Amino acid sequence: MKIPGVDERQKEDPGKMTVEEAGRKGGVTTRKTHGREFYQEIGRKGGEERAREIREEGISPETREKLSEAGRKGGEATRETRGREFYQEIGRKGGTAPRGAAARGEIPKKGKLS
Repeated sequence: MKIPGVDERQKEDPGKMTVEEAGRKGGVTTRKTHGREFYQEIGRKGGEERAREIREEGISPETREKLSEAGRKGGEATRETRGREFYQEIGRKGGTAPRGAAARGEIPKKGKLS
């Protein structure tokens, strides 16, 4: 993976890299070592922790606005990449699943609605 500006910088001071380059290199190595599931798990844990903080401490109007904006942008991006059918499918799954099934990981697989 070529990072812009690396060649010029290495000419000036070979062997050195920026913090950005080091972070990217570490991230690539971590991805190769641990895989996608690792990132999914730490993201899930972080989300659970943040939800716990919000439940305990409450949420300021400024933070609520930021989270609302982030959710809107994420929803738009998902709509653009996955399309309307994705939302229809998850709506069907949610509508047909028994109460609490999502929390227990019992949502039906794609195309297997009961």
